[in-house]
Amino acid sequence: MEYTDKVMDHFMHPRNVGEIKDADGVGEQGNAKCGDIMKLYIKVEDGKITDAKFKTFGCGAAIATSSMVTEMVVGKTLDEALTISNQAVAEALGGLPPVKMHCSLLAAEALHKAIKDYKLKNGLPVDKCDDCGACCHDHGHEDEE
Repeated sequence: MEYTDKVMDHFMHPRNVGEIKDADGVGEQGNAKCGDIMKLYIKVEDGKITDAKFKTFGCGAAIATSSMVTEMVVGKTLDEALTISNQAVAEALGGLPPVKMHCSLLAAEALHKAIKDYKLKNGLPVDKCDDCGACCHDHGHEDEE
């Protein structure tokens, strides 16, 4: 299996490892088939994600995608962060082998769950995209009533 230099860098030197004790939102996502489990913590101020950390039990690709997603979200608004798809995470890493694409999905879903958790804790409306576990906004919810 061939990994990009960027994947290897994020695996060997993961960014933002750990937990945020007073996190504003926490999202956990796992895959029973492969055993990967990701927990993502976010800190939010004035509608923007100011910090993100993760704890991941899994393969190198799972650790690399967790690391990358934490780098991608800091400084973004909640709405901007919700648009981060598994494809965007994989592309930011220079690509993933097809058999490891599910790792980028886990990372994006953990992020979306952390945002949903933040919204629920703060009485903010949760839209269908926050709730469905999908990783992008182009999956047809906009037409539903």
